[in-house]
Amino acid sequence: MPFKKASILLLLGLLAIISACSSESTEEQIHGHLEEAVAQEKGFEEQQSNITELERQEQDLYSQIIELGTDEMDKIKELSEKATEVVTEREEALEAEKDSINSAKEEFQKTEDLIAEIEDEQLKETAENMYSTMMDRFTAYEKLYQVYATAIQQEKDLYGMLQDESTEQEELTDHINTINESYEQVLSANESFNESTASYNDLKKEFYSQAEIEVEYEDAESKNEDQGQEEQDQSESE
Repeated sequence: MPFKKASILLLLGLLAIISACSSESTEEQIHGHLEEAVAQEKGFEEQQSNITELERQEQDLYSQIIELGTDEMDKIKELSEKATEVVTEREEALEAEKDSINSAKEEFQKTEDLIAEIEDEQLKETAENMYSTMMDRFTAYEKLYQVYATAIQQEKDLYGMLQDESTEQEELTDHINTINESYEQVLSANESFNESTASYNDLKKEFYSQAEIEVEYEDAESKNEDQGQEEQDQSESE
């Protein structure tokens, strides 16, 4: 009866898992979801580095383009095509970044019902503040994503204009000004996102302290900065 024996062992294994889960306190279960949300954001951190490098590459191409004269149209077209490819890669990286954030949000929201079960009123208040701050952070990211995606599309349009010999200088100037205005919005949105991130991290530490959950922290300050977006703003304004 090997099949029956295997089924019994499987059932015992499932019971052991259920028992282990039920033995965790509400605070420990919240901790599990919070740290899994952090794991889901690893992709976000990786794409930040990728986007920064792509912005550097595009800045280099743009610098080369603006050094060329109108009699070097073939070279301008060649470099503009390369720049368009880099912008497209940034667009893809941005989407991957957003997918990572969305996965983290989905995991984080699993804490909402658990927070409602916390008995200690002070701890519950801290957890509720932590939750609302993180949701504000996700809202801030959505704004950042939208304005950055808009700026990326405007850049693609710019390189298309540069490949069109009929494009007037005035049109280019107006479009570059529009891009710079978009990046001002990006910087503002990025600042709001970073502030929300810092506030959330402080509240999460406070929650862990009050819940007497021991954790080790990494210095993630540099991971929350979006230096690449600032560099792109400088690129288009030169």
